[in-house]
Amino acid sequence: MTQTLPRTRTIRITEIVLPGLVEPSGLQVQQRTLAALAAGQALVQVEASGISFAEQGMRRGRYPGQPKFPFVPGYDLVGTVQEVGTGVDPALIGTRVAVATKIGGWASHALVNAADLVAVPASVDSAEAETAIVNGVTAWQMLYGSARAKPGQTILVHGANGGVGTVLVQLARHAGIRVIGTASPRHHAALLELGVEPLDYHAPDLTAQIRRLAPGGVDAAFDHLGLESARRSFDLLAKGGTLVAYGMAADLNEAGPVLPMFLKMVVQIIGWTALPNGRRASFYDFWSGKTISPRKFRQRQHEALSQVLDLLAQGVIRPYVAARFPLSEVRQAMELAESRTVMGKVVLIP
Repeated sequence: MTQTLPRTRTIRITEIVLPGLVEPSGLQVQQRTLAALAAGQALVQVEASGISFAEQGMRRGRYPGQPKFPFVPGYDLVGTVQEVGTGVDPALIGTRVAVATKIGGWASHALVNAADLVAVPASVDSAEAETAIVNGVTAWQMLYGSARAKPGQTILVHGANGGVGTVLVQLARHAGIRVIGTASPRHHAALLELGVEPLDYHAPDLTAQIRRLAPGGVDAAFDHLGLESARRSFDLLAKGGTLVAYGMAADLNEAGPVLPMFLKMVVQIIGWTALPNGRRASFYDFWSGKTISPRKFRQRQHEALSQVLDLLAQGVIRPYVAARFPLSEVRQAMELAESRTVMGKVVLIP
């Protein structure tokens, strides 16, 4: 059995702490001494960690299953392995890796399960690779797993300019799938370059516009906005079409607890699935299956992430990094991400 390599120095790490229900200005930059590695862990020096809808929801206490305050946010990260714990091959040291963490990524260093790490191709920049972790895995698994999309089909992607959206539309176009994407008009030119047929998501006749583009309905719709939008998306499906809901972004600023809203969404999806009309619906959960079958879950995540990273390395899909900020400017980074004015993902660079 391999042993933990001896630590020759005390490591002080910098991290962003979410202390409670605060505005972005309430995020705290703190320092502490790193704890010793446990068996199976790796110490990663973080080079990039993104800001997603998950952290925006956590800041408001509206992300189902989030930990109790205070905690360090950061759903995923890219970095270089510095040390390994007992049971981990020391050859991993020096390898640049990507990993989904759910929390803990907004830091200069992170202790992670070494078995969860995926190597990052040398030609891919760390911030660019960061866009492929949770966003890339989500897009890949929704397109090919949940929707089982095929060449020649037509899909609808809400928020086509977002972190998941930019990866999803590129994967679809690469596979020969027609994409109708909703976004603010400021992003339409960039989406056109990707082969997307863009529509203004604020247009009062948006549903009618989609029906004109797809008179027979869309084969799949990907909706992260919430129940009301999901209902409209389901009505736009063709016979045999699939709705994939994967968030409730429109409900971030709503009053009241989020769990009843989430349960209402789940109940509606179950009701749709039971209808004998050939259409179906599902709610995509990035962490589904991790508790029941950790090995299969890890295998699925590794396969999806490796596929997307390879496509990035080949130049088949473009990474969209909206902006890069140091940890010390996390307030500005969070405000920009929450403004929903950018294309792609805002990334923190420790």
